[in-house]
Order: sequence, then C-alpha cells, then structure tokens
Amino acid sequence: MMEHAIRQNVENIRQRIAAAAARSGRRAADVRLMAVTKTVDDQRILAAIAAGVDIIGENYVQEAKRKIELMGRPQEWHLIGHLQTNKAKYAVKLFDMIHSVDRMDVALELNGRAAKEGRLIKILVEVNISGEATKRGIDGEEASGLVKEVSHLEHLSIQGLMTMAPWFDDPEEARPCFAALRSLRDRIAEAGIPGVTMGELSMGMSGDFEIAVEEGATIIRIGRSLFGERPVKEGTPT
Repeated sequence: MMEHAIRQNVENIRQRIAAAAARSGRRAADVRLMAVTKTVDDQRILAAIAAGVDIIGENYVQEAKRKIELMGRPQEWHLIGHLQTNKAKYAVKLFDMIHSVDRMDVALELNGRAAKEGRLIKILVEVNISGEATKRGIDGEEASGLVKEVSHLEHLSIQGLMTMAPWFDDPEEARPCFAALRSLRDRIAEAGIPGVTMGELSMGMSGDFEIAVEEGATIIRIGRSLFGERPVKEGTPT
C-alpha cells in the first residue's frame, strides 16, 4: 500500500509539473523532481526511487552516507542542507551536486577537498532572495560577486542558483521570489563569466512548486507532497 501511494503521489506531482510547465511555455522534461528525504524512513525512500524520482535530496552529510551505502546510486544524490566546512571532505565524495554554497570559505574548502579526490563538483549558489533573517543564503546583491570569485576555483562547477521562498498561505505570493531568482540568474548568465553555467534554478517545494515551475524552476524539492506529513527527529546529525 505504501509503495502504491508514493507511486501515485509521484504521478500526481508530475502531472502538476506538466500543467505548470505548459502554462509558461516550457517542457515538463526540463523540470527534475527531487525527493527530499530528511526524516523519511528507508523503505519509503526506496519506494520513491522505484517510482522514478529524478534526485534524492539530503540535508545531512552523515545521513546521506548511510543511505547511499544502503541504496546505491540509481539516481543522483544532492546536498540541500547547510554545509559545515568540516563536512566538505565527505560531501565531495558523496554528492552529485551541492545546492547550499553561500560563502567563499565553504567554496574554498570544497575545492581543496575535491582536488584531493580528483573530482569536479557541481554546485549551486544559495541565495536568500527574500531577505528573511531565518533563511540561509547570500544576499541577492552579493551573489554575482560570489559567483565570480568561485568561478576561479578549478574543482567547482557553478551550475546555477538555489533559493527557499517564505511560506505563504497563498503560494501565488511566492511568485516574486522565484521571479527575482530567475532574473538574477539571467543577469549573471549575461555577464558571461568563464566556466559558469547558469542552467539550474533549484526552487519550489510542496506548497509552491507549480508557481516555481511557471517562473523557471529546473529542480523542485518535494517532501510532504511525496511522503506525507512527518515529524522532525531531534538530534539528527548534521
């Protein structure tokens, strides 16, 4: 029953993605579905993988390590949570993309660790586009400068931007945040910074992903609409 429910949820989300993409003249195939798996038990994650989600998104490095060892890599694993510099050495081994680079010290640590592993790590720059004090990410006015600095690091490949919009009862109110991130992405892309690709916009969650797709999201991060409500565990490793 659980596997069937998750498969149905994936199908429903994909239908909603397709409709939102059509409304904005986009292709549904240009939007990837990430399953956000913080606090989700292993069997439900495996069911989501079997149902065909594109990406598994993890908040915690140590938890991702355990899950990857158990589940393997039938799809990409992305880090979407805050990254402490002392976890960079593990992150460069585990993840296909890191969404949460918002400081130069983190970028430098990732670059050094990636060099030792002989890897080129795909990253997104996390932007606090709403300016909320409770949100992580670099200020939108400073994002272009950070991109330029990071572009010189040989073992990091900037793929685009990520943001988390404020929660609203009416998801339409999140639209300005998503539009602002897209506009920022476009301005950075127009600057033609060598080695920087601005193809990815990671934005939109269960409550607002359709608006995000209409505004250009290429990765949506879905937890509740896929797995249902779930409690936050105390003391989860970071």
